[in-house]
Amino acid sequence: MDQITEFWALVEQVWREGFLGVDIGRVLVSLGILFAFLVLRGLLSRFILTFVTAWVTRTKNKIDDTILEAVEAPIRFIPVALGVFFAAEYLELEGAFDDIASNLIRSLIAYIIFWAIFRCVDPLSFLLRRFDRVFTEDLIDWTIKAIRFMVFFLGLATILEIWGIQVGPILAGMGLFGVAVALGAQDLFKNLIAGILIIAEKRFRKGDWVSVSGIVEGTVEQIGFRSTVVRRFDKAPVYVPNARLSDNAVTNFSSMTHRRIKWLIGVEYSSTIEQLRTIRDQIEQYIHENEAFASPDDVSTFVRIDRFSDSSIDILLYCFTKTTVWGEWLAIKEELACRVKEIVENAGTGFAFPSRSLYLERLPDDAPEVFVPP
Repeated sequence: MDQITEFWALVEQVWREGFLGVDIGRVLVSLGILFAFLVLRGLLSRFILTFVTAWVTRTKNKIDDTILEAVEAPIRFIPVALGVFFAAEYLELEGAFDDIASNLIRSLIAYIIFWAIFRCVDPLSFLLRRFDRVFTEDLIDWTIKAIRFMVFFLGLATILEIWGIQVGPILAGMGLFGVAVALGAQDLFKNLIAGILIIAEKRFRKGDWVSVSGIVEGTVEQIGFRSTVVRRFDKAPVYVPNARLSDNAVTNFSSMTHRRIKWLIGVEYSSTIEQLRTIRDQIEQYIHENEAFASPDDVSTFVRIDRFSDSSIDILLYCFTKTTVWGEWLAIKEELACRVKEIVENAGTGFAFPSRSLYLERLPDDAPEVFVPP
């Protein structure tokens, strides 16, 4: 009988001090509290969201609605932090274990706060986009990415500080490490600086049609920290290092105000002076009267008899269209070509083509007679 009593005393002792000196009953109850909060997480988060939504709907602007949508996920995580808090409070931990539980709860709170701020960066980016006349869209995108990185870094530093890890010495060590990395990653930093210069100089933006001789021609899709994605007209993406775009001449066709047409129209040498002037005047009249072409007051426009080539008299046609859209420009140029052909034919002459004339003063005495077919 005494042995049973002694055994039961051991059971009670294990029950009271079975886990880190804490009563196992309290441990089970605290786990039940945490489990209850996890089970009721959906109900509690819905209650919190309902309360916040009712407060937000009272305002007329849509900013708070967008922010609420962004912080919905962090709000749903709040019951987890509450469950850990109440479970730790019920355990009544002491000493180092109490410090660990306290740091864990504070870390969860910091995580929720910075997670919410991180998700709010994109909805609040419209404030930066109001300055689109000063900053380019690509610079705004870079700024948003930098802000998100700063929020992430501050959140991580805050959690590390909670656990007693000093961030300052880590940054100092990273500085020395960064010097070593920089020596081996010069191209990376060169491309990063080149990307900043591209955005600052406003060389091109997303959606622009650019051409870099010998490198790429296509539409800009993304300007990254290291490279720029240019999609060629065959739909193949090309990842060009920013340094290549910064050091070479870039032609931005999307920034054109007008699109040029430059032709040399060769007519026959048999054309008279009157025919040449008629062709010149009628082409010039067509360009001036057609609304598709830019006014000579805005751009240089010339229709002039230019030179005497080997097989033709060349008329220079130099003008600009108002549209810069390639398809529309091709249609205007086609109509102009048809009109030029009509003008030349109505003038009574024709287009020249390369030819060569051979003149013989006399045939050799023993040469055969030239056969002339009947």
